Amino acid sequence: MKIKKIPVGYLQANCYIVTKNNKTIIIDPGDEADQILRECTNLNVVGILVTHHHFDHIGALEQIEQSFHLKHNPQNIDGFNYEIINTPGHSKDSISFYFKEEKILFSGDFIFFHNIGRCDLEGGDFKEMQNSIKKILNYPKDIIIYPGHDINTTLEKEILYLQQYI
Repeated sequence: MKIKKIPVGYLQANCYIVTKNNKTIIIDPGDEADQILRECTNLNVVGILVTHHHFDHIGALEQIEQSFHLKHNPQNIDGFNYEIINTPGHSKDSISFYFKEEKILFSGDFIFFHNIGRCDLEGGDFKEMQNSIKKILNYPKDIIIYPGHDINTTLEKEILYLQQYI
């Protein structure tokens, strides 16, 4: 699996272009649709995933959906095997995408490097965040986390930071 991170918009939300076996998905097209489309030139885009519906993660969503004639967040995308994990807390609709075979988690604004997403925005709920943290701590510790902002990390590196919130 090849993963290209493209920070977009003034909040530098991470948009990911993920390619496997000549098929590509776009995760969190937050802004700068033209740049995302350029990055996808000559790629076979078969799906769009969105971790939550805050503006910095969906700003380019409509244009990307129209460009590829796709809707976001299908249960299955041909060529990709992932689990949708409900991880509310930052927002009510926060979900993470776990690719078990590759041991990769796209967490949106749920988990960051040494931090978690804010719970004080509309739809945020710290109790729900605590439950989401408890749930994710049951997953393999060696999964790589691709967050909605900033740098990648692993669950193992984040355990101590996450446990302080529960």
